[in-house]
Amino acid sequence: MNKRYADLIQAAAQVRERSYSPYSHFRVGAALLGEDGKIYSGANVENASFGLSICAERTAVFQAVSGGELRFEAIAICTDGTIPTPPCGACRQVLMEFAPALTVLLVGADGSVEEHRLADLLAHPFRSFDFKGADD
Repeated sequence: MNKRYADLIQAAAQVRERSYSPYSHFRVGAALLGEDGKIYSGANVENASFGLSICAERTAVFQAVSGGELRFEAIAICTDGTIPTPPCGACRQVLMEFAPALTVLLVGADGSVEEHRLADLLAHPFRSFDFKGADD
């Protein structure tokens, strides 16, 4: 594994420690490698009104976009799961908006790493509002 991916995994593991997950007790940390070489990280943040919770992957994307980065090379996702856990569908769709060729590194609690392409995890993404209306 190259050093940049190792650094990305380390950043995801570190931010996982800052997860706010009092309901699920399932901590997730994500670190996103920008095309600029900078790492943007985020942890999952839960809320008593579950629909208001946010996943670590989207937290990292929003951090990056807020910092001016719109292109990404890779994301590392570290969880407390015994096996590597892929991002939810909502996170896959958000990531696809910015990086269809994204490398996704999934890291289990045991340190096992799986490498995937985002396009393989989200085979048929929503890509356009280009459609015919009912009156067309």
